[in-house]
Amino acid sequence: MVLIALVAMSSDMVGQSLSLNTISTIAKSDPLIITGAVGTQNTYRYSSMGTGYASPMSNSIYANLNISVFGISMPFALYFTNDGLDWNYPHLSFHLTPVYKNWRGHFGQSSMAFSSYVMNTSFNGIGLEYNSDKIRAGAFYGVLRSAVNDDPTDPFARQPQYKRVGWGFKAGYGNGRNYIDLYVLRAYDRPNSLDEQWRRYISPQENVAIGVKGALAPTKWLSFSGNVAASLFSTDTEAPKIDSLNNALANRFSNSIMDIRYSSLARFAGDVNVNLSFPGISGSITYRIVQPDYTSLGTYYMANNYHSLGVSLNTMLFHKVALAGTFSGQADNLTDQQMFTTKGFIYSAMASTSIGRHFNISAGYNGYTQVQSDGTARINDTIQVHRRTSSFTCTPSYMIDNETLGHVVSLSFNYTGNKDLNKFAIGESDVKTTAIGANYTMSVKQWNTDFGFTFSNQTSRGYKTKYTSRIGTLSTGHTFFEENPLNVSGSVSLIYNEVERQSKSLNIGGEVSASYTLKQYHVFSASASFYKYGDVNPTKLRSNLDRTDITISLNYAYTFSLFAIKRKEDASIYKKDWLKRVTEISEGFSE
Repeated sequence: MVLIALVAMSSDMVGQSLSLNTISTIAKSDPLIITGAVGTQNTYRYSSMGTGYASPMSNSIYANLNISVFGISMPFALYFTNDGLDWNYPHLSFHLTPVYKNWRGHFGQSSMAFSSYVMNTSFNGIGLEYNSDKIRAGAFYGVLRSAVNDDPTDPFARQPQYKRVGWGFKAGYGNGRNYIDLYVLRAYDRPNSLDEQWRRYISPQENVAIGVKGALAPTKWLSFSGNVAASLFSTDTEAPKIDSLNNALANRFSNSIMDIRYSSLARFAGDVNVNLSFPGISGSITYRIVQPDYTSLGTYYMANNYHSLGVSLNTMLFHKVALAGTFSGQADNLTDQQMFTTKGFIYSAMASTSIGRHFNISAGYNGYTQVQSDGTARINDTIQVHRRTSSFTCTPSYMIDNETLGHVVSLSFNYTGNKDLNKFAIGESDVKTTAIGANYTMSVKQWNTDFGFTFSNQTSRGYKTKYTSRIGTLSTGHTFFEENPLNVSGSVSLIYNEVERQSKSLNIGGEVSASYTLKQYHVFSASASFYKYGDVNPTKLRSNLDRTDITISLNYAYTFSLFAIKRKEDASIYKKDWLKRVTEISEGFSE
């Protein structure tokens, strides 16, 4: 057996932070707490199809130790397995967020709330925020992303990227219904952070983004909100600068914030909302626009070159029936420079109600229509994209609960249709899917036992094809004892799949599992599954279940508190506790 030894200052070795939430937390935290866990996981797998997808025997032993000093957590882990041999050093990141009255500081890997069009990523650096009832302000400086600088001669090298640095500030005034906030971000790549060979193919970038977000509520039933941003973005900081002698605006801006280059783009993005709220009914109207190539280096990927208009409405009829509806339309090709323009329309409606104390029902419809029209080129009718997707759902449920028994019965129905509306289409991509499901659960409270049955049938019809899937499952679970509970559960399933005139398959099997907790420290668990499956002979109507999958797992975990020095307590008490916990650990291993 080959062992893998892994020692880390992180439970998952990647990105674990030493967290300190506030300065006041230090005073309230215990000086020293040492806790941990040891355990083993063992899984045996057998498949008549071979061992290509999983190891037949997987065994592991782990030990975790966590040392907490005044709220700063430092975890260690030791892990052995028979899958291979490797060694990794820990990755350690630091995060400190002291708070004093209305002030909050940021040190290390942190994040600050900004406009979604300006920045939604974290930074590794320093920052300071001030938040009162009406006044808000903040600023930061740090690394937005680290460099990826693998060996250029390595055929498996990762996608390279420059180290990105940024600073920003924000300021705002107002409350939740009436406010205005300003956001500014300056971000840029450091060219020397990447190997010279990589720099031949990847250009460093820089960016300034300014955003304004606000809301105004002139009445209780009417409110307006908006979130807009402008971005000046250079795709290549090594591109020539614009001649400032012939461009007074470029000269003024270059001397203050960022050089204007021939690779620079100025773009706009934003959304505005009108919200209405009356007794029993509410609604909103939203318009959004994102210009082509809008980019902020403080955000993840953002779709651009589109605008959309949406309407939503919610109401309650007779204090019993909840109704909701939405409609929105979206179109791209804002500058008419694409070959084609694509428009999409999304619409939905939903209703739900309760009848008496036991019966609930909900139903809904969702639809999407996509159509393509002329752009710089004239659309060809034979290849024009024109599609519609419609989905209907209905879910009734009935529940009875008393001191001895609990019953829950639920049904579900779903129909989804994908239709090609091109007048020359012959239906090759059309798909209609119908799914029906039923579920029944009974709880026998005096026995601490649950019984359940589920069944589902799904049929999909496509161009000259039909696919059917049926699944039925019976399950039960029982809890023994109270102080040291033993939970046992099991299920049997039958799965039938058919592709019309091509194949039929059947899968029959079951699973059992059990877990036992001893004195809140020891957890034993075991599970096993057995499945027989194979093709069903379509002519003789008999099963040829010649394939088998078997899985057995045995696991054990022991958690402990090894040593503690509590706040304002006699440390000698915890020295005795330490000796006691060491004894318990030894007894745990002997068991």
